[in-house]
Amino acid sequence: MCPFSARLINGEGGLFQSARLVCHCLVVETSGGLVLVDTGFGTEDLRAAGERLGRWFVATVRPGLDPGSAAVRQIEQLGFRPSDVRHIVVTHLDLDHAGGLADFPDASVHVYAPEHAAALARGSANERMRYRPVQWSHGPRWRLHAPGGERWLGFEGVRAVEGTGDDVLLVPLHGHTRGHCGVAIRIPGGWLLHCGDAYFFHGEVEAAPRCPAGLAAYQRLVAIDNLTRLENQRRLRELAQRPGGAVRLFCAHDPVELDREQRAAAA
Repeated sequence: MCPFSARLINGEGGLFQSARLVCHCLVVETSGGLVLVDTGFGTEDLRAAGERLGRWFVATVRPGLDPGSAAVRQIEQLGFRPSDVRHIVVTHLDLDHAGGLADFPDASVHVYAPEHAAALARGSANERMRYRPVQWSHGPRWRLHAPGGERWLGFEGVRAVEGTGDDVLLVPLHGHTRGHCGVAIRIPGGWLLHCGDAYFFHGEVEAAPRCPAGLAAYQRLVAIDNLTRLENQRRLRELAQRPGGAVRLFCAHDPVELDREQRAAAA
């Protein structure tokens, strides 16, 4: 995504230079098939962006519309079929996270129940803009996860995603939306935590937090509960600073973190 002003969004570059944001999805190969965390924009979104995403969104966020960037196409490039994706776990149902659901019609779609309810109700102007019912008009195989669960590294109400053992967890991180969650993936020696939109810039989880002014303002503007969002950022910051590095955090839209994780995955 290429909104205006790299300086205000990425913290470097020209004031009138295009910024760079990403939709960071994660595919995990398991013995029971593939697990996809978030879907980004789908093939239909990229084909008919103005109609499906909204002309205001397309004009201001300026998403790249390369069909090859869709998650389903990238998964095919890895040698898999769309039907190999057995589970999709969404951090939330904003249009830039759930657009690819229809590209994987056979998958079970795991979502926190309060998020699903908010996306269907679209009870505020904010939510009517960010949730696009056309993205799930095909009738996904929803698997709703009720509030409540276990404690995990200082976070409450954590639930394992059925069908993945205890290797994929939904971690409530409300604030950006009513039912926003992180998704924790067990890896050798620790965890990856996909934080979704709990933060947008890698500096927000550093010991001395920082965020470019434009990105900070945007997060405040769209948050359903900004105080809860900031409190969850504080808890994520504490987690990121734990000694030993057992948990590696990244968010959905930071290109610096995406580049780092792609290098790690290729190593």
